[in-house]
Amino acid sequence: MAWAVSLPALSAPAFHDDARLHDIASAVSAERIEKDITTLVGFGTRHTLSDTKSDSRGIGAARRWIQSEFEHISDDCGGCLEVFTVRGVISGEPRIPDPVEVVNVIAIQRGTTDPGRYVIMSGDIDSRVSDVMDYTSDSPGANDNASGVAGTLEAARVLSKYSFNGTIVYAALSGEEQGLFGGKILAEKAQREGWRIKAVLNNDMIGNIEGVNGVINNTTARIFAEGTRVTETSDEARLRRFTGGEVDSPSRNLARYIDKLADQYIENLDTMVIYRLDRFRRGGHHRPFNDLGYPGIRIMETNENYTRQHQDLRSENGIQYGDTIDGVNMEYAAKLTGLNAVSLAAMSWAPSPPAEVTITGAVQPSTTLNWKAANEKQNPQLAGYKVYWRYTDAPQWQFSRFVGNVTEAILENTVIDNYFFGVASVSKDGIESPVVYPGPAGSFGD
Repeated sequence: MAWAVSLPALSAPAFHDDARLHDIASAVSAERIEKDITTLVGFGTRHTLSDTKSDSRGIGAARRWIQSEFEHISDDCGGCLEVFTVRGVISGEPRIPDPVEVVNVIAIQRGTTDPGRYVIMSGDIDSRVSDVMDYTSDSPGANDNASGVAGTLEAARVLSKYSFNGTIVYAALSGEEQGLFGGKILAEKAQREGWRIKAVLNNDMIGNIEGVNGVINNTTARIFAEGTRVTETSDEARLRRFTGGEVDSPSRNLARYIDKLADQYIENLDTMVIYRLDRFRRGGHHRPFNDLGYPGIRIMETNENYTRQHQDLRSENGIQYGDTIDGVNMEYAAKLTGLNAVSLAAMSWAPSPPAEVTITGAVQPSTTLNWKAANEKQNPQLAGYKVYWRYTDAPQWQFSRFVGNVTEAILENTVIDNYFFGVASVSKDGIESPVVYPGPAGSFGD
């Protein structure tokens, strides 16, 4: 089946407003996030190499508490979460010279019709001070990254009240400061087990609004998204050179998707999509997933304060150093948690992103897009597909048309050379998947 539209029919994408997503955003509690951050700070240090036996201090106590919180959330929803740990022993590394067991705490909320399709929200358990190998000094890690773990717990509390077509994973990862090892362990497990991951939302520092540059701002956030996949083959690179896709990786279109949801559902928040894997020459726990080709982004505050990051607790020249809880703005952390929760919900209610999207139209007056029909059993909510296009220098998708439940769309008199194109799946409720750019450069997989 095919669908055709002529260029004069261009218009902005229609706005769809879903009351459930507004409810999810408003259900996030700053008070509960503050309580969780306070508890995590109370463990003294959560350094990866710190004590694992104590019930009150060290990373072992912290991760056991996180696991118990996920279990309480599951009890409240009638056992809707599968709570477990994912472990691996790391040694011989610059920051982990001797064998250390790195333990992640995971909670999975299974999808009802497509449980093999995953979206992941993560935060990091571990903390550090100035010396990355100092595992005994107090290291509160209130913002970096108790805020991300607290946000992940709170998203689980809110979203566990609903059921979704796809599966949501809530992950508290360890070993980030020592080399992103917790993320590597989970990403490798996902690859071994064939998880169809459509999104990884890494939350690392979502609570600071007072920048070291003097800016105080609680109305913006950053979404870091890499371009060309690191797993791209030489043949795929050759194709991309002639067809485009450098700015339309699945991670970039995931970021555009979240940016659009922020405008629609999160009050007084403007997200900046940053065309970079992470901050300049720095890293985060989405990277191990990107390294295996999965779509992944980092959500975080706009204005960092380096006097509070990776610092010994001290006072020098009238400046207080250290990542203490008074540096976390709880309402702001709740706002960014709400953005995560809305994004996870929308992607999990939407049909799976279109697979095997292709495009033709060279030296022709029209452009043709094709894609694989969605599995009806996995996607009973599917209403059809929407074709998107934009000028090549535009940061967001500009124009769209719903084309119905077909597998081909022809844009009459729309010259392929002048635009970038993509396709999204649309549910009967009007919730869309991220846009998929044609070819391997933009693929979200099957």
